[in-house]
Amino acid sequence: MDALLQPVWDSLFLPFAEYAFMRRALVATLALSLSAAPLGVFLTLRRMSLLGDALSHAVLPGVAVGFMVSGLSLTAMALGGVVAGMLVAGIAGVVSRFTTLKEDASLAAIYLVALALGVTLISRNGTQVDLLHILFGSALGVDNAGLLLVAGVATVSVVMLAAMYRGLVLETFDPVFLSANYSGGRGGKLAKFFGPWVWHQGFLMLVVVNLVAGFQTLGTLMAVGLMMLPAVSARLWHDALPAQLINASTQAALAGTAGLLLSYHFDTPSGPTIIGCAGALYFASLLVAPGGWLPRLWTTRHRVA
Repeated sequence: MDALLQPVWDSLFLPFAEYAFMRRALVATLALSLSAAPLGVFLTLRRMSLLGDALSHAVLPGVAVGFMVSGLSLTAMALGGVVAGMLVAGIAGVVSRFTTLKEDASLAAIYLVALALGVTLISRNGTQVDLLHILFGSALGVDNAGLLLVAGVATVSVVMLAAMYRGLVLETFDPVFLSANYSGGRGGKLAKFFGPWVWHQGFLMLVVVNLVAGFQTLGTLMAVGLMMLPAVSARLWHDALPAQLINASTQAALAGTAGLLLSYHFDTPSGPTIIGCAGALYFASLLVAPGGWLPRLWTTRHRVA
């Protein structure tokens, strides 16, 4: 049996062995899986799942400005995207702090304006191909500079997430306790005001830089998929946070690898194919995961019996 399956196996994974662009795409996707998917877990736990989608659209004006200044320069577009994403997140936070609007409402309004502005700028200063490339990405077109950017962002993100882990967990599950700890310190009211806010803004910064790193491979519209779909699936499998983080990264890595192979063999767009694979894992989790439909149906029937 092994002798029969070996040629199929070799043929399936042959692109990674033969082509450098496939290896770069694989490494970039795996790096994003390690850094972006755990952030998605925290977004779901904080009931901010749609925030990632909003921020992925919000970076578009900055990417467009970088494109206008330097063309398809990854460095310029990434820098512009980070600035735009942080600016939109900051404005939404200020609006929610000083008005009656909640942060999600103000963010929804601002990101829609940002998305419209970004599409308009790219359309006026580039071609339809440029717009599609920026919106949907091209994992198979990742060059050495793009790979270094994604790997650098992933490395910094994982280190920062590890350093911020305790504070993020407290801010996610018990923000009142975290605020009380800050107010009881030397900073007094000032520390109480800024303490939780600093953790929140630091977390948003990690989300933004990961979305910016992901736009090169998945596009600004697809980058959030690798962040959120594995995270949502992981919640169906585990209750413990560490297990959810590991599961989300594993599912993202599997979806990325399978999506690249399917994209190569069937000549489909790489970004949507990767997200499609992540979606397939999500629907499978809905059925067979401990928190999914079939196990819950089985448990309910046995209780009734």
